[in-house]
Amino acid sequence: MRGSSRIFAAATTVVIAAAALAFSGKFRPAEAYPDRPITVIVPYPAGGGTDIVARTLTALLEQELGVPLNVVNRGGGGGLIGTQAIADAKPDGYTLGVIASDVSLYKPQKLSDLTYEKLTPIGQTNELPSGITVNVSSPYKTAAELIADIKAKPNTLKGTGAPPNLNWHVAYAGLMLRLGIDPNSVIWVPTQGGTAGHLDVAAGNSTFSTASLAEARALIDSGKLRPLAVMANKRLEMYPDVPTVKEALNVDWTFSLWHGLVGPANLPKEVLDVIVPAMEKVVKKDEFRKPLQERGFTLVWRDPDAFREFMASDLKAMESVLSALNK
Repeated sequence: MRGSSRIFAAATTVVIAAAALAFSGKFRPAEAYPDRPITVIVPYPAGGGTDIVARTLTALLEQELGVPLNVVNRGGGGGLIGTQAIADAKPDGYTLGVIASDVSLYKPQKLSDLTYEKLTPIGQTNELPSGITVNVSSPYKTAAELIADIKAKPNTLKGTGAPPNLNWHVAYAGLMLRLGIDPNSVIWVPTQGGTAGHLDVAAGNSTFSTASLAEARALIDSGKLRPLAVMANKRLEMYPDVPTVKEALNVDWTFSLWHGLVGPANLPKEVLDVIVPAMEKVVKKDEFRKPLQERGFTLVWRDPDAFREFMASDLKAMESVLSALNK
């Protein structure tokens, strides 16, 4: 009996010690993040700008994090479906997403209450500034000449580059509002994407496009389109002779599509402490920068705090433009 008592006492001591260690968090430490594959949602179809950024980014992040990053395209609703899926994911760091500036358009258009506030910013990667292009045979040699004719001939010229109230149309509308011109002075021709808009101008169907110069690169370089200006703070490396709208029209207006990595709201600090430094390291690598710069993207790194501040200001700007546009 004494032997049994000693065995029982020893076993009890082990159980108590194990329980104490478990309670203290030192018995079975959690695996360091990440310890399994990460899903990265892209709210747009494969092959587009957001998808290109995501796949370039994730291929390099895999090397830093040591786990697979699986890109999943969930297009539809102008990015709303996939962006909502990111917001609805469990905030454990294993579902992230590469989003675009469309997130700033949902609430102003009353499409959804989804904004940046329902996401955790990890880092911004790039911008894609809007431009102004015309057919190479167009009489307009400068942006000022184009604007003068818009004023002189209301409801005559045709602009294009996007569906109404989306990206490049908002870029156009914001510029007109800053110039004190009614955006409805131009007949807007809807197109599904910036490339289609540039093609429409090259074919002579529309007067000008305000889609990005990156999307017009093949048509510009082949002598079919003439770039007049870019809606950026500084000239593009790709087209250093093309002035900004500030230089061309003396107006403070910029507009860019942008991309960045986010997660659902309330991502834990231990996740951010791993993913943010890894991402910052990646976006500064030539392997990330060169392929995107060659496609016309402007590389921009903003950390979580700066990215959140930027998205807040972007949302306010879109609310202002769309409110005026839809009066």
